Amino acid sequence: MILVTGATGNVGGALVRELAARGVGVRALVRDPARPLPQGVSAVTGDLNDPTSLGDALAGADGLFLMPGYDDGIAAEAARAGVGRIVLLSGGSVAGGDTSNAVAEYMIRSEASVRESGLPWTFLRPVSFMTNTFEWLPQLTDGDVVRAPFAEVAIATIDPADIAAVAAEALLSDGHEGQAYPLTGPEALLPADRLAVLGEVLDRRLTFQAEPDEEARARMLAAMPERYVDAFFSFFVDGTLDETTVRPTVAEVTGRPARTFRHWVEENAAAFAR
Repeated sequence: MILVTGATGNVGGALVRELAARGVGVRALVRDPARPLPQGVSAVTGDLNDPTSLGDALAGADGLFLMPGYDDGIAAEAARAGVGRIVLLSGGSVAGGDTSNAVAEYMIRSEASVRESGLPWTFLRPVSFMTNTFEWLPQLTDGDVVRAPFAEVAIATIDPADIAAVAAEALLSDGHEGQAYPLTGPEALLPADRLAVLGEVLDRRLTFQAEPDEEARARMLAAMPERYVDAFFSFFVDGTLDETTVRPTVAEVTGRPARTFRHWVEENAAAFAR
């Protein structure tokens, strides 16, 4: 039995489907227990900011897939419940050790709490998700021009389904304990390159425009706290995070290549239809 937190998110949702397809018992931690889930998946409720609320969800669980950035006591609560292992979704910025960076800090803290629990652990450190492309939907609904920041930064974006596949292997098989896996897709693409692929698959003539840093900062500040905006500018303007280098980890762990961005677009083309 595997308890999956973030069970309706990009990675957690894909992991729930992956485990269910393998015939593994799955508990999905959700806010709304009436939300539809794959057949055979049990919905459980609890508050990740209140580890004591997770007792029933953790009871009898063999493994825990954990989202980062929540109460540091979750891992200790899992250890008390007798959970066998934890797979934590983290990020590549942890490797830099910069606790002044808001994004890196909460992932560093989450990794530390899992280590301190004494449970066998595996950390997943993916780059940016292919699903971030959905951020372009409002612009694509209005027209054929996409303005996006960090235009000169090529990123080896990853399909969340590949992260889920690695998580499933780490939860269900031995040999992954104590590993921190860097996870990427198979190719590093500029935003304009990704838009070109999207246009080809959708059969639309799309145009990319680079969003100036000042404009991007103002837009982002309207949507998130300044410390997180500073974190992303540190990553992609100052270059403190490498999301360009392609890593072979997905293939090494799962036995199959990481999915391409084109594959992801083809699977999700309906979401971009006008």
